[in-house]
Amino acid sequence: MRWRLARTLWLVQFAYMAEYRAEIALWALSGVLPFIMLGLWSAAGNGTGLELGLSPAELGRYFLCVFVVRQFSVVWVVWQFEEDALQGRLSPYLLQPLHPLWRYVAAHQAEQATRLPFVLLIASLFFALQPQAFAWPGPAGVLLGVLAVGLAFAINFLLQSLIATLCFWSERASALERLLYVPTVFLSGLVAPLQAFPPELRRLALHTPFPYLIGFPAQVLAGNPMGEGQTFDLAAGFAAMALWIALLLPLLALLWGAGVRRYSAMGA
Repeated sequence: MRWRLARTLWLVQFAYMAEYRAEIALWALSGVLPFIMLGLWSAAGNGTGLELGLSPAELGRYFLCVFVVRQFSVVWVVWQFEEDALQGRLSPYLLQPLHPLWRYVAAHQAEQATRLPFVLLIASLFFALQPQAFAWPGPAGVLLGVLAVGLAFAINFLLQSLIATLCFWSERASALERLLYVPTVFLSGLVAPLQAFPPELRRLALHTPFPYLIGFPAQVLAGNPMGEGQTFDLAAGFAAMALWIALLLPLLALLWGAGVRRYSAMGA
């Protein structure tokens, strides 16, 4: 029964997203910042990437994988939840047996499915222009990369859902989401691999969830070296992702419960 419900919900959301596939293609193309940063870092190191401890091929794969990770871990639940709350659509969602957040999870996954052809096309063009960057990580590497991207999406979704629940108290919770933008850009590995950071800043970043949103899954997906002497350790990285999920999930449940009680007390 639950599987049938989940399948139906996903198919409905996929059909909705497919209607806007041209717009989604533009969203996918708008995430080209990693390729810009690849050009800047390549120019800074005369195309070697050695100042980051990466070969030119590893540097290219890293920023391509940053692009891929961003495409499949981007979350916009704050804006959709805020709009639903302001437009009155949230009230009937709360009366239904399905938790409203599952609707947003299905919408995100459906949108990711519509992005897939565009991501594959861009990746193919990248490898056509830089064939030396191509490497097959093997089935185990692919599975670990997919797992890391999925966990990155889960962390990002939980973080943004925490902010979205503030809509129960404020009409403009999306303004608070912008506070996450700066640390996400500079501490996640989006503009540079974390090994380019000063050691103190790198240690600080690793005690936040931001490197696990982009940097760590990109390194896993790229198959770049990890372990002793490297920024990330594979087992420790996955353990940190699981720990952040374990911390954020009950916090979201508590905040959601408090928000729903306030929402109901107001008669909405």
